Amino acid sequence: MKLYNENMPAPNPRRVRIYLAEKGIDVPLVHIDMMKREHKSEEFMAKNSLGQVPTLELDDGTIITESISICRYFEALHPEPPLFGRNAVEIAQVDMWLRRVEFVVMGPISNFWRHAHPRTAKLLKQFNDFGESNREAAARALNWLDKELSGHDYVYRDYFSMADISMLCMIDFGIFIGLDIPDDCANVKAWHARISARPSAKA
Repeated sequence: MKLYNENMPAPNPRRVRIYLAEKGIDVPLVHIDMMKREHKSEEFMAKNSLGQVPTLELDDGTIITESISICRYFEALHPEPPLFGRNAVEIAQVDMWLRRVEFVVMGPISNFWRHAHPRTAKLLKQFNDFGESNREAAARALNWLDKELSGHDYVYRDYFSMADISMLCMIDFGIFIGLDIPDDCANVKAWHARISARPSAKA
């Protein structure tokens, strides 16, 4: 088994690394240098036709892609400690929050990265006005999250879950590309400090 991986700041491989660290699961990593476009090589795209990391290759050659799908695979094999919910309600709530992370928070951050950041200018046709408009959208998303976190230690109440891992990786990627946590988002900043202090956050 091996996990095709890229280092920080790539948020999606980091989601899997943090998850594995929380579970205490050791999986060999194969570094894919995205800046050198190794993820778009013919050899790698034979494994993942979308040319994306993370990509998990099992011992029998089976390929699993998409960070959440990879983590769900390991959750089925190693259910303790549960990071996708401890009962039916929590499973649904964590899943709800994972979708919120990707649609509400990751959406504007990704659009800003694609259309307003100089690193991506060589990779695609940018629409800078649209990209810059996502700066405000990202701030609105974090202000919404700030209200949701009021009175709670974690994204879903008192339970550390995959939703926290995903949110941390997206927010940290946003910070890396210049989308800082707004000053008035005290709850988000306190949450961010709490999750960042976990040993797994260094994975």
